[in-house]
Amino acid sequence: MNNPYVRMARPLNCILASVSIPIIMVTLYGLESPSPERALFTILGMLVVSSFTAAGNTLNDYFDRDGDKINHPERPIPAGDVTPENALRFATILFVLSIALALFLPWFLPQLIVIVSVVIMISYELKLKGEGLPGNASISWLTGSLFVFAGAIYGNIEVPLVLGALAFLATMGREIAKDIQDIKGDFQRKTFPKRVGIKTAKIFAAGTIIAAVVISPYPYIQGLLSIYYLIIVVIADIIFIYSLLIFKEPKRTQNFIKLGMVVSLLAFLFGGIL
Repeated sequence: MNNPYVRMARPLNCILASVSIPIIMVTLYGLESPSPERALFTILGMLVVSSFTAAGNTLNDYFDRDGDKINHPERPIPAGDVTPENALRFATILFVLSIALALFLPWFLPQLIVIVSVVIMISYELKLKGEGLPGNASISWLTGSLFVFAGAIYGNIEVPLVLGALAFLATMGREIAKDIQDIKGDFQRKTFPKRVGIKTAKIFAAGTIIAAVVISPYPYIQGLLSIYYLIIVVIADIIFIYSLLIFKEPKRTQNFIKLGMVVSLLAFLFGGIL
């Protein structure tokens, strides 16, 4: 893609994020044909998520433009294809668009989630990125709230709330593992491991992963999802637990946590369909 604004938006990331909306719809309603209203809400939700993701990616490029001169000189801003000012305008337009599109969704939780997420994303880039645990929590919120937003669109957040909590906790563990891996190269960031020490950071990260495992059976226990959910989520839990056993290898830990998150998503999906 030659258009620099499209490159900043990172359309593949936008698509991957927006797919969470129909996944939640199928989890909640199975494979039945959606009503026209539900189909419209699904499309609007995907557009909101895509706009927000594109805005976040662009804002990240804006704030990382100096470092990208060395690390990613091919990106639009350091390459001179887009001025920093125009990148910031583009991000602002996309954030406003995501909020405006959300206004057409059922009132009022979807709008609240989008507005809070915009504030958190901007705060992360302005301040929280270098503040350790608050930065990790910001990324975790943005991941977990995506599923709660999807459920709020359809007026049913009980199951998406559990998935959002799982995503929040697992992402928190993964982000801390990532900071442990990068601790030697993080000269400008006061990451959580640098603030409290690697050992304490590992214990905290392990706690978030264990918490995710503990709450994972809830949808089955409450009769919200089928036995197929439980079977698959047990596999995800085993992967999460294994990630703790290899915490001395932060890179592998991150990869296994990511895998556990994907398997958890499949558990919710098949638990709703079957």
